[in-house]
Amino acid sequence: MKVSVFRKEHFNAAHRLHNPSWSDEKNKAVFGLCNNPNYHGHNYELIVRLSGEPNPDTGFVYDMKRLSDLIRANVTSKFDHKNLNLDIDEFMNLNPTAENIAVVIYNILREKIEVKFDLKITLYETERNFVEYYGN
Repeated sequence: MKVSVFRKEHFNAAHRLHNPSWSDEKNKAVFGLCNNPNYHGHNYELIVRLSGEPNPDTGFVYDMKRLSDLIRANVTSKFDHKNLNLDIDEFMNLNPTAENIAVVIYNILREKIEVKFDLKITLYETERNFVEYYGN
């Protein structure tokens, strides 16, 4: 019996989508307003899904307080009210698209959560645009 549990968190961050190997014209053509040299921000909604067998002693798949603490300590406290391009090491050489942000969050949490649990990251950049990543 496999059950999934979900934890929703929130963070605000600025970024600029830009490929430094391209011309300014190409960056503007591909990334549009998201290429603003002065950056722009989003109110990101993060949903972390863990799937596994409920523990027969507790009935929990995973302690939700522990999951919340892991997300806050390793993701939201790191990303919230930051410029992803300038303040977050993982994006110094990686374009902070929603896709790449989800992969980075997955990799951060995957190191902290036992492999017996399936992990999936859903990241809403806007209420209409979101990405999901669940590993390779």
